[in-house]
Amino acid sequence: MRYLVWILRLLVFVLVLLFALKNTDPVDVRFYADHIIAGVPLIVVMLAAFVAGVVFALLAVLPAGLRRRREIRRLRREVQRLQEPESPSAAAAQGISPETIAPLAPL
Repeated sequence: MRYLVWILRLLVFVLVLLFALKNTDPVDVRFYADHIIAGVPLIVVMLAAFVAGVVFALLAVLPAGLRRRREIRRLRREVQRLQEPESPSAAAAQGISPETIAPLAPL
């Protein structure tokens, strides 16, 4: 299975490389207010658009990921607190009777 994944990655890489090599023609990039950058290779424009898309996608996902990490950290602390054994002196301080902790054996 691992070899199949690497073969697919290599195939995708070769296809993208061939696509990039076929699209090296210079293009004019027009911005707002009639600002023009002339003679930019098309592959550079496509790469810049791809990188901008990745950055915007990461910025869109970041808040949910941070919220999820905070929730996991809070839940782990709560589980750890609940798994700690309670000492009998702490139970007595809270007003819990000793029979609740260790019930008396029947006669």
